[in-house]
Amino acid sequence: MKNNAISYLELLAPARDFEYGKAAVDHGADAIYIGAPRFGARSAAGNSIAEIEKLVVYAHLYRVKVYVTLNTILFDDEMEDARSIIQSLYNIGVDGIIIQDMGLLELDLPDIPIIASTQTHNTTPEKVKFLESLGIQRVILARELSLHQIREIRDHTTVELESFVHGALCVSYSGQCYMSEAICGRSGNRGLCAQPCRSSYDLTDGSGNVVVQNKHLLSLKDLNLSAYLEDLMDAGIRSFKIEGRLKDITYVKNVVSWYRTRIDAILETKSGLQKSSSGKSDISFQPDSERSFNRGFTSYFINGRKEKTGSPNTQKSLGKRLGYVLEKGTDWIKVDCDGISNGDGLCFFGSDDKLYGFAVQKVINNKVFVEQTTNLTVGTEIFRNHDQKFEKSLLSDCAERKIDITFTFKEVSDGFQLEALDEDGYHAVVFLNYPKTLAKNAELAQKSLKDQLSKLGGSAFNASSIHIELSNAYFFPASAINGLRREVIEKLQQVRINEYLRASGSAVKPDQKLPNKKLTYLGNVSNKFAAQFYKKRGIEEIEPALELTKSYADKVVMTTKHCIRYQLDACPVYQKGKTALTLPLYLRDMHHTYRLDFDCKKCEMHVIFEDK
Repeated sequence: MKNNAISYLELLAPARDFEYGKAAVDHGADAIYIGAPRFGARSAAGNSIAEIEKLVVYAHLYRVKVYVTLNTILFDDEMEDARSIIQSLYNIGVDGIIIQDMGLLELDLPDIPIIASTQTHNTTPEKVKFLESLGIQRVILARELSLHQIREIRDHTTVELESFVHGALCVSYSGQCYMSEAICGRSGNRGLCAQPCRSSYDLTDGSGNVVVQNKHLLSLKDLNLSAYLEDLMDAGIRSFKIEGRLKDITYVKNVVSWYRTRIDAILETKSGLQKSSSGKSDISFQPDSERSFNRGFTSYFINGRKEKTGSPNTQKSLGKRLGYVLEKGTDWIKVDCDGISNGDGLCFFGSDDKLYGFAVQKVINNKVFVEQTTNLTVGTEIFRNHDQKFEKSLLSDCAERKIDITFTFKEVSDGFQLEALDEDGYHAVVFLNYPKTLAKNAELAQKSLKDQLSKLGGSAFNASSIHIELSNAYFFPASAINGLRREVIEKLQQVRINEYLRASGSAVKPDQKLPNKKLTYLGNVSNKFAAQFYKKRGIEEIEPALELTKSYADKVVMTTKHCIRYQLDACPVYQKGKTALTLPLYLRDMHHTYRLDFDCKKCEMHVIFEDK
């Protein structure tokens, strides 16, 4: 029952499992993405078909879509299992599958929408146009793109575009990181990333001098584009994605609510745009993205290279900035803010740039008592990375989502009729065969009737309007009206489930040629079906994926727009080499050495694997 003149927007939320997915729906998500039993890029977040089906049933009542991730590269002996999973997902009614491996398009798949994962390295109009030509219905863009680049892609394509707007950032272009695979055999492209980007490294220069020691030089701040939602809408983004399938449920509740309120505020001012799901969420707390896990926020490259994106001093959550230390004792501090509570977790950077933390033991007359205040000085900036009261409030039932309906209760020849019409135009009618006995108190009877009809607690509906069309005021026992109300609600709910329409997939076209003839290991071809896919499209020479060859020496194991030279004020382009560094630069940990190459024309950094 959608209006074709309207463009529909989607707030897309992560789900670790059914419970997390339900929480996302209740707090305002228009769509959910959840891991398949196998082959998702977060291997620790897989779900059974039965668990996913339960989420599909719940979500679809609110017209919330459910997408399932199968976005790893696959080996030959896994292809049939993957095809079988996709068939099962189709059978339970999911709205699309998110994939990385193009070999899946060579299989006999059901008529299900295909979404190209950000793992397919979607950075240019040409790449997105190619994916669109295959019949892929949505492309998840690389996080590194600017608004200008997104607009350029939109100008040359018509496929649906999805963009990450919040959460942890992979330092490498997604799908182009092999560092975890190279150092410990845990491939990010196989859903097993060991997150070496969050480890600490020394940086040495071409003369062997240690430039930086023991810093998290590849660890990024977290993405937060809540200030750019309208710009992204205007650039052509229609799905706004929150990262976090491995985050806590309180993160999901808070961050989804944060973006829901901001998107809704924008939609009130823009014509032609509308959210894609039904119902309204009533939230009992004030959302605040800073009060959930974050390493500090960045807008990344949405406006080009404008800010330092790294978090070199810590890979841990900072939470929300509170203020500065005004006074201190051996076991207490005073901070220039209110609201610190017993059980809160506070943290700060010491003079050595290391992150320290402590739990609040009690608060008396603005004195915050802690175990000890070593490394803490007056003037130190304080953050709260655990908000006890806030977290506790989020662990309760803190949101209800309701679909507005209009009840019309009227008299018919052989009794009475109750009609329920919901906000999407679905309706249900039930009849009550009951004697037309006049009420002794007409006003009281009318009020009692409306009160009984409005009691929809525990259902997905809210009686926004109740019309009574009777020739006289009649007496009805509460049990009769309650039964009638329950019956019409059950019928309306079944109508919504039965009439849910999901999109169909498109046939893959085999004749779309690629301009180049060779595909390196960066193409991530790990099975014969993927090789077949590319050969049909003009590729003559295919280098296998590194996960097959296990050959890492002198290979680029990470390509990133995060630049260590820029982080250190040594960029020759934007900072005119304010800090002098002797090239080449090397990252070193206890076991390995990585050479850094800088492509200043593309504004990219390459991390190259070397033996120590």
